[in-house]
Amino acid sequence: MKPSPLTVAVTGATGTQGGATARALLAAGHRVRALTRRPETADIPGAEVVAADFDDPSSLDRAFAGVDSVFLVTTPFGTDLDTEIRQGIDAVDAAVRAGVGHIVFTSATNADRGTGIPHFDSKWVIERHLAEATDGWTVIAPAAFMDNIAGGWSLRSLRQGRYSLPLSPGTPLKLIAAADIGAFAALVIGRREEFLRRRVDIASDERTGKEIARTLGSVIGRAVEYDAASVADVAQYSADLAAMFEYFERVGMDVDISRLRADHPEVGWHTFADWATSARPRLTTI
Repeated sequence: MKPSPLTVAVTGATGTQGGATARALLAAGHRVRALTRRPETADIPGAEVVAADFDDPSSLDRAFAGVDSVFLVTTPFGTDLDTEIRQGIDAVDAAVRAGVGHIVFTSATNADRGTGIPHFDSKWVIERHLAEATDGWTVIAPAAFMDNIAGGWSLRSLRQGRYSLPLSPGTPLKLIAAADIGAFAALVIGRREEFLRRRVDIASDERTGKEIARTLGSVIGRAVEYDAASVADVAQYSADLAAMFEYFERVGMDVDISRLRADHPEVGWHTFADWATSARPRLTTI
């Protein structure tokens, strides 16, 4: 018998992770309440778009009323770490007040291991609060986003025939496609009992900087050279990101990709080549 559809509130529904999760939930037949500060900008066909703001707990109370699950994503970028922690805790508390049975928080791979990366450590604070506030929780913890390559400074350097990361050319990097985050989140929400009180680090593939550059060149049809940037240069504009890449170089992310693929093939995990091929229109935008 097919499980009954759930009503799921998705925070950050116009962002990378929230948008991917909303689409995956809708594809699985669930009802999505898409939360955003600016409903007029939301383009999520099939979803109920609701105005909500992390800085207005009463708006979260209204948005979470009557839902079965909440997908919670937080970020310090655009604000700061203290704000992220406060907003995350307030959102958890609002979901608990509303009687939500399952809160799925998206964190970061290895954030529970004392990485020293500021925006990983902030998520670990929220994780601990979540586990203390309710038994109805799951944490998914994605690795580095493939989708970041199709925007910002990565895309600008790609246009110049370079792919740049502050990592040694042979250092492997765990990666995940946003679509896989969304598909895994939808799986977790649909199979609540299986994932209750579990923390799962997730990644789709692992590639070195040189391998990433070679794949990108193949997809866009022109040579792409790998440029191992300096962590010191990154630190000039973000000590947080510099700490992250230092950790990736020194320790790396610990995710059992083979096990994830074997245990949950229905997610449709993307290799980096899969993702790059699907992202070619964005990668070749000049």
